Amino acid sequence: MITSIRNQTIIGAKGRPLVYDVILPHKQHAAPVILFCHGYKGFKDWGAWGLMASTLAHAGVACVTFNYSHNGGTVEQPIDFPDLEAFGNNNYTLEIQDTKRMLDWIVQATGSFDASSIYIMGHSRAGGISTLVAASDSRIKGLITLAGVSNFAARFPTGKALAAWQEQGVLFITNGRTKQQMPLYYQFYEDFAKHKDTLNILKAAAQLTIPHLIIHGDADPTVDVQEAFALSHCNAHSELFVIAGANHVFGAAHPWNKPFLPEHMQRAMQCAVNFVQNTSYKSIKTR
Repeated sequence: MITSIRNQTIIGAKGRPLVYDVILPHKQHAAPVILFCHGYKGFKDWGAWGLMASTLAHAGVACVTFNYSHNGGTVEQPIDFPDLEAFGNNNYTLEIQDTKRMLDWIVQATGSFDASSIYIMGHSRAGGISTLVAASDSRIKGLITLAGVSNFAARFPTGKALAAWQEQGVLFITNGRTKQQMPLYYQFYEDFAKHKDTLNILKAAAQLTIPHLIIHGDADPTVDVQEAFALSHCNAHSELFVIAGANHVFGAAHPWNKPFLPEHMQRAMQCAVNFVQNTSYKSIKTR
């Protein structure tokens, strides 16, 4: 039986709360742990992410999931986006700060996790965030990117569209599911431009000295599978697993009411478990 601790909080970027869940295996002590980071317009309770975390725990791997401090959720309503002002003021730098804060918490949570077996797993945009953090944080044992992006710069508008964003101060993005008009304030681009060298995902991937598992679907309409190949090309320590027919969310949807993962996500998680178990075993053998 696994243990689930839900909707706890710590302080994240700019003093805003990070809402997190912990899912522990039956043998709770000294378990390897995956910190799961959600992507753009995402949250920890989206679709099958909770079931994904439980699946990992049943396989003996603890999982910590959380909402970024500026993802648009609140402590009272961690699902969906009641705080669009926070969403509009989000940026990559804040997400890096939040990710590192969660790593701090995991290290300090003595007795629940093996601090020498911390893995980070990021989906989509957070694949890029996770890569940047993993390249600079020696506490991370291994990196898993799920449909991860390889280039932040390519995701910004250019030319007249960028000039219009600057002039108006805000760009609105339609959320196809909730129908909300979600603001992106120009500070998002300004922050990227200021830190573009340190936000270079491919550069960070090339600097990795830890194992890197890259999981991507070849039918992903949001982040093309070529981005996975680009990441793999940069990092000699990487292992690439392309799932035939898988889309950006590996067959999941929101809400996800089935008691089992979609087939493509099952395959992705089995690959992730094997990755953690193999690298954890190698670590034990070489100590």
